[in-house]
Amino acid sequence: MNKCRCLITDDHPIVRRGVRELLEEEQLCSEISEVRTGEEALEAVRRQPWDLMILDIALPDKHGLEVLKETKLLQPSLPVLMLSLYPEKEFAMRAIKAGASGYLTKQSAPSELLAAVLRVLQGGRYITAALAEQMASVIETGVDGSLHARLSDRELQVLRLLGQGKSVSVIAEELRLSVKTISTYRARILEKLSCESTGELIRYAIEARLID
Repeated sequence: MNKCRCLITDDHPIVRRGVRELLEEEQLCSEISEVRTGEEALEAVRRQPWDLMILDIALPDKHGLEVLKETKLLQPSLPVLMLSLYPEKEFAMRAIKAGASGYLTKQSAPSELLAAVLRVLQGGRYITAALAEQMASVIETGVDGSLHARLSDRELQVLRLLGQGKSVSVIAEELRLSVKTISTYRARILEKLSCESTGELIRYAIEARLID
């Protein structure tokens, strides 16, 4: 068994168990720990070094991209493999830019997850064919096709929360920011997405599959 310390961060117990069993079955990791929130993950990263983190995008307390960025500040060389329900076209490019070593959807076959883990443990990056095509298109044209690609990570996070039907004040409390700051983000999002109301933003978020 490889001497690999792996941290699985996902709020779904079934997902954590499935990933753990897969890694144990293939004897890829000697130590596996599970956490369900972004704060728990960051606390674990502060506490000890890890050889691999498998990280979900949608966590109950923090956005996975935010956790990824903070993790890379704490342990810059730690390989982080993103495992998400969201299609690659929505978050994969952002994740790679933020320092992720790979991005897989939860619909991926177990064999693909194993291949990704092996690849990143060897110091490489795991890029699927779909993501490679997207990256090539961005390089060729200089733009990402989706309107929300224009949003910053924080704006995208606010859009997702608005899409869930949450009010500005609730979002402000959740993100520990002022109502004024969230209102400013909302105004920027409206402008960038050419929308005129929160209702239109909710419809956009649903159609773009940006919410659970």
